[in-house]
Parts: sequence; C-alpha cells; structure tokens
Amino acid sequence: MNLSKRETSKERRARKTADKAARKLERRSERKSMREEADRRAAAELSMYSAIDNPFHDANLSSQFDWSKKRERERKMGLGAEEASRRDAERRAEAAEELERLARRRAEREKELELREAESNRMAQMAESAQMAEWIAKEDDFQLEQAQKRAEIRVREKRAKPIDLLALNLKWGHRDFEAEEDMKKNTLKGLINEDAEEEDDGAGMEVDLDEPYTIFDNLTLEETQGLAEDIKMHIALEKSESKLEFWRCLQCVCDDALGQLVNERNLAQDALRAAATIRDQITRLLEGKTYDQLIALETNIKTKLAGNEPVDPEYWEGLLTQLKVWKAKAKLRVMHEVVLRNRLEYLRRRQRDEAVKVQTELANSLLHQPTTSRPTHHSNYDNHEVEEDDAQIVVEEIPEEYESSMEPPLAQHLTAEEQKLDLISAIEDWGQIINARQMVLSTRFVPKTKNGTDSKDQDILDRDALAEKLYAQEAEKGLGEEEEMFELEAEMGRQSYNWEDKYRPRKPRYFNKVHTGYEWNKYNQTHYNTDNPPPKVVQGYKFNIFYPDLIDKNRAPTYKIIKNRENEDVATLLFKAGPPYEDIAFTIVNKDWEHSHKRGFRSSFDRGVLQLHFTLKRIHYRK
Repeated sequence: MNLSKRETSKERRARKTADKAARKLERRSERKSMREEADRRAAAELSMYSAIDNPFHDANLSSQFDWSKKRERERKMGLGAEEASRRDAERRAEAAEELERLARRRAEREKELELREAESNRMAQMAESAQMAEWIAKEDDFQLEQAQKRAEIRVREKRAKPIDLLALNLKWGHRDFEAEEDMKKNTLKGLINEDAEEEDDGAGMEVDLDEPYTIFDNLTLEETQGLAEDIKMHIALEKSESKLEFWRCLQCVCDDALGQLVNERNLAQDALRAAATIRDQITRLLEGKTYDQLIALETNIKTKLAGNEPVDPEYWEGLLTQLKVWKAKAKLRVMHEVVLRNRLEYLRRRQRDEAVKVQTELANSLLHQPTTSRPTHHSNYDNHEVEEDDAQIVVEEIPEEYESSMEPPLAQHLTAEEQKLDLISAIEDWGQIINARQMVLSTRFVPKTKNGTDSKDQDILDRDALAEKLYAQEAEKGLGEEEEMFELEAEMGRQSYNWEDKYRPRKPRYFNKVHTGYEWNKYNQTHYNTDNPPPKVVQGYKFNIFYPDLIDKNRAPTYKIIKNRENEDVATLLFKAGPPYEDIAFTIVNKDWEHSHKRGFRSSFDRGVLQLHFTLKRIHYRK
C-alpha cells in the first residue's frame, strides 16, 4: 500500500520539517564532535602526553574536565560566564606558553647533551689517534731496528744482500764516537759484554765499502727491482732527515739503473747503441764533477733552454735528467768520505785501546817480576821500574828446597834442524826478552792479533747468543697461576743428517709451558672439595722453540705426533726445522686437541720463533 497517498499535505510538510531538523541536528553534532576531537588532539600535542601514554595513568586525559564546583564558586563571586571563559582562556594560554618554554628548554638541553657527547667522542678519537700514531711509530722503529739487525747478521755470515751493504754504509756514516764513549763510561760495569759490544760496534769492518751507487753496476733487472723495494721500505720507516737524504739519493740512482735495464731488454740493438752512445757522452761530461759544479752546469743548461738560441732540446733535457742522477751520486760520494773517515777513526780508537790494555798488562807483569831473578849486568833496566800511584811494592822471594826433579831432562839426541840453531846463554836469552818487552812498551799502537777460533765456530756462538736473547724475551713473560715449565724431552737417539758436513748440528733453544688444572667431574665433586682438591691434570701446552738462524728462511718448521705403542696414554710431539738445527721431540699426553682459536690454539712461525699453543679436549660423559 502506498503511504504517500494516505498522507495529507499538512502531514507531509510536518515530516519534511522534522527530517530537515534532524539532519541539521546531526550535522551540528558531527561538527561539535569534530571540534572536540580537534581540541583533544591539540591538548594532547600541547601537553606531549596521550590518554594511552602519560605518567598519570589517566585514560580521560584528552577529554576536557568540567569543574562544576569552580563554576558554582565563580557564580557566587559574581563572575559572569564571559569573564570566567576569558580567565580560563588566559590561563590556558599561559599554560601553553609555559609548555612551549619547557619544550624549548628540553630541546636545548638535548642539543647541548648531543654537542657534549660529540665533543667527548671527538676528544676520545683524538686521544686514540695519538696513541695509535705512537704505537705505529714504535712499530716502525722496531721494524727498522730488526732490518738493521738482519743486515748485520747476514754481513757477519758472509751472505749479505745489496741492501745490507747499503745499510752498513749508512751505519758507518752516522757514528758518534764521543757519544758512544760517554755511554760506555756511564754504563755500570758488568752489565754489558765487552766482547759482544765490540763485535757489534765493529760489524762490517771486514767488508770493503765502495761508493754506494756502484752497487747497481753488476745487478740484474730482477735484483735491481728487489733492491728498489727494499729502499722504499727504508724510506717509509726512517725518520732521520740525514738518513732519509741518503735513501732518497739511492732511490734516484736506482730508478735510473732500472730504466737503463728495462731499455736494454726492450729496445732494439740500433736504438740501444744510440742510447749507449749518448749516455757515454753524458758520462764523460759529468764524471768527476763536484756537487757545486753540477749545480752551476744545471743553471747554465736551464738558461740555454730558456733563451732564443737554436739548441737540441731533446739532448739538453736528457742531460738535465741525468744531472739529477749525478747530483745524487755526488751527495753519496760526500757521504762515503764520511764513512771512510769514521772507519779509520774506529780502527785508531780500537788500536789505541788495545795498545793501552797490552801496555798495562806488560807493566803489571814487569812490576811483579822478582828482582833477584834478573841478571846483574842488566841493572840499567832495573832503573826503569814502573811506578803506580807512588806505591812501593816489595817482593820477597822464599827460597825453595832443591830437588833433582826440578832439573829438566838432558837431551840425548838433537835433530839436524836443532843442530843448526845458534847457541846462546841464559843471560843473552833473558836480555833478548827484556829488549822485546821494552820495544812493546815503547810502541804507540799494537795491532790486534787474530783470534785462533775458527770463523765457523764463532758464527755458531753468535747464533747461540741470538737464541739466548729470544729465550730471555720469552722467559720474561713469566708463568701463569696454572702453568709450569715443561722440559720433558723424548729420547731421539743418534741421528745423522745429510748436511752435517756443511753445518754443525745443534739443538734449538726452547721455553715451553704446561697448563694444569682440576677436573670437577661427578666423581671428583663427590670425593673432593676446594679444601681438599683432586690431583691436577694436564689441560694444554705452550711450545716456544727458537730457530733464529735457519738456512732456508722460506720453509717453516713442521711438527707431527708419533703414537707410543707401549703406552697409549702418552705420545711424542716431533719438531723438524732443517739445517743447522737438530730434530727435537717432547712427550705429551695423548688426547685430542682443540683446534679453535677461541680455545687458545695457535700455530705460527714468525721472526725465528715457532709457537704451538693448544688445549686438550675434555671428555664429557652423558647418561
């Protein structure tokens, strides 16, 4: 049934009016709710808290609070609604301003805190960078010192490389004998080994040192390239400006030699002959000139090239390039003169010290010589007795009872050579001895006599001293609370090596540690406690074996485990290195090893020290 047909016009107007009023009311309520929501968001943003997240745990924080008692009190005081609303608005504005000020202060504090943290981090980074720079500098000094030590060892063992001769040249060019004398005087007696110090000071005296740049004359391309890398390494590590000047000059000469060798390999014969001809002309022109003369020649050439005269620019520019090399050679020649003077001064000082030492020994021997045993007709020598601090020494000779055994046996037969010898009396023989002593006493310098020790044995003694130094460095680290010295060597028996005829075999030095501790398994926990602990068991080993003088530096020492057939609880750990070191073995506990670095495993060979550190696996029983 259609309702519109049953509805009258009056009812229809009333219905439309009601619908319009309802829609208007709905729109008004929507606008009001939107305004309230906007006010709540503004209040929430202003207060920086929300109904969910606020320190008051107030779920109605975003809704406006209606203070009815306050309104009632204001009405009693005679305040109108507009005045009350105005005061509320002013208070809200003041609160908003205060919140804004607090927010700004909080932002400023946070920014200031960030700046302080950034400044603190920057200062920490600067301190760390300074410390790292100091460590890097110390590392560079250590590397440079080790390079110099290696050079001295190779020179002493007569297997020097080209860089070793250059380093030796540099060492003798920067000797300060006065400072060395002061250091020797200030050093406490007995703290240094005089023979070892003398050997170190005079290292390389048996080597004839020519001008440093002549070392490139007989090198191949590969050898020159290797020498160039060594020179760059010294330039990177060296800090002294005078020594850096030496290495820079050598680098200039080395670059020229490298270019010449590369051209000889790459150029054709005709081009090579032409280049050699030009180089010979330049060599004849520049050879024998001093550094100042080369500087003057360089100035003239630059003036000639800058002028308007017709010249061959290719020739003169090539001459300028060679001038740089010859200036470097001139500097090296001047430095080499200092080297020669220092070596000569060292020889003079050493001979003077040896002469004083020999004179003192002879004077002491003559001073303590009994006067009654000297012949009477040589009384003129008795007047030259040595006086020391005006002290008068009285020698009393106690007569000894004569025995026939004191007489030397009579010679029953003389050889033909002995029969040709001149016959002299005892008095004449004693006179010759006194004259020889007087000659030695009057001699200003006494040359050093050669030591009878074989050079090969001396080299072995030097190497043993280096091994002792490495041993002392490792021993200074000390032992931990649960570490002990480990020196249980296994019997190897007599072994023969195919290099015995060339090198004398010797055992390497070592400083080993064994790590012990307690195993608190169920049994030990039941039967023992901390006051009455169980027996200690081996938990790991640290092997430090020193091979400072291996002949083959490119092959590292090796080790292997040999099982014991008689006793399965132990095994033999064998170390092999090669000449001149014998094999060495130790008896260890036969257990599996922990090969993880987190468990302390270490197997390395660096700077002549083999380090093998490992811990033993623990057995865990499961039910």
